[in-house]
Amino acid sequence: MNDAECPFPTFARWYDEALQCGLREPAAMALATADAAGQPSLRMVLLKSHGPDGFVFYTNLESRKAREIEANPWASLCIVWLDLHRQIRIEGTVGAVDERDSDEYFESRPRDAQIAAAASPQSRSVADRAALDRLVGREQAKHGDGPVPRPSHWGGLRVCPQRIEFWQGRRHRLHDRIVYEREGSGWRIERLAP
Repeated sequence: MNDAECPFPTFARWYDEALQCGLREPAAMALATADAAGQPSLRMVLLKSHGPDGFVFYTNLESRKAREIEANPWASLCIVWLDLHRQIRIEGTVGAVDERDSDEYFESRPRDAQIAAAASPQSRSVADRAALDRLVGREQAKHGDGPVPRPSHWGGLRVCPQRIEFWQGRRHRLHDRIVYEREGSGWRIERLAP
């Protein structure tokens, strides 16, 4: 593992390698949030963009995860590529992606995914599958063959990293663990024992 002055070139290189090696879902990452009382919650989301400004995923902004982020804007991400013996842990604050980027990404989604995003009361109770199907049917009828505009309750969230740990598996469990921690406008780098 080559230590750089900031973590983003290493992340980009590792992510590109994960994309190129044929993993089933290299963009999958666990997102951990906690509510105002500190009760943790964990679920999988998909990484949709990354760079020095952070790590972006999209969701229903009325979902449990979004409500928890509103109450406590700190979150953690964990990306695991077992076939590559690699893991990346990211911790930071979460903020909204701008409306234009959310619109652009929503427009790139398959129509059925747009309809589902508009129809689903994500994380809320529904009577049964038939009730959910009725919500989707209403949304389909509402738009016909026309475009599906991004609903106001759906958009992007960005984890702005304060700490990133790269874990590379090695023989005899002597794994490499390199941590980048924000320090002023730069990063402090340290190696941790496995």
